[in-house]
Amino acid sequence: MAEKNRIDISGFDHRLRSVGIIMDGNGRWAKAHGLPRTEGHKAGAKSLRPVIECLSELGVTCVTLYAFSTENWKRPKEEVDGIMNLILSYLDRAKGMWEKYDVSIRFIGDKAPLPERLRERCTEIENLSRGRSRTVNVALNYGGRDEIVRAVNAAIKEGCDPITEADISRHLYTADQPEPDLIIRTGGDMRLSNFMIWQSAYSELYVTETLWPDFGREDTITAVEAFYKRKRRFGGLNPEEAN
Repeated sequence: MAEKNRIDISGFDHRLRSVGIIMDGNGRWAKAHGLPRTEGHKAGAKSLRPVIECLSELGVTCVTLYAFSTENWKRPKEEVDGIMNLILSYLDRAKGMWEKYDVSIRFIGDKAPLPERLRERCTEIENLSRGRSRTVNVALNYGGRDEIVRAVNAAIKEGCDPITEADISRHLYTADQPEPDLIIRTGGDMRLSNFMIWQSAYSELYVTETLWPDFGREDTITAVEAFYKRKRRFGGLNPEEAN
């Protein structure tokens, strides 16, 4: 690296434009520190800004954060309520962040079951931050299977027969965005957990044992370096392999 926060990407025929992050390990971090799980989520929230800033510096124009899944409702009510309040508090504190970082903030997922105040705040922020050069998606009450079902039903309603891959892609929450080139998962588990399962068909996966509250700028750079060491074939062969 020529600079602390830069990676030399000259000579690569692929570029990192879009990153998805499965922010796992908040609860384990709290347990390791003898704290309630809600404190782990608070600690995890502090990792957001430095990671997003670093990715922006490295040329990434779209980041998708897995904040709350359709399955997370199974957790204890106290923890769910704490997460919802934390998200609302973070959004209130982040007021105007989209102007400073030239970011459009979008919320993907089924917002209907979310608390009314949170739904209203999400709509307000989406409207205020619209039209920026970069995008941060916050996946709230999001599930990859649910997203595909909604897309298929939308295509049926539109009259598509037969339904094609393009029809489904066109009705996803992220239809106007690049599919993730890289998906980062913290906490060590080797699975997607229902996150962007349509969009990630050819995403590069990077899994680290580091828990999300401990994941920072240097960890982000390490993940991006790993991406640029990969050979992306998309089912085919690189020119040097074809001979």
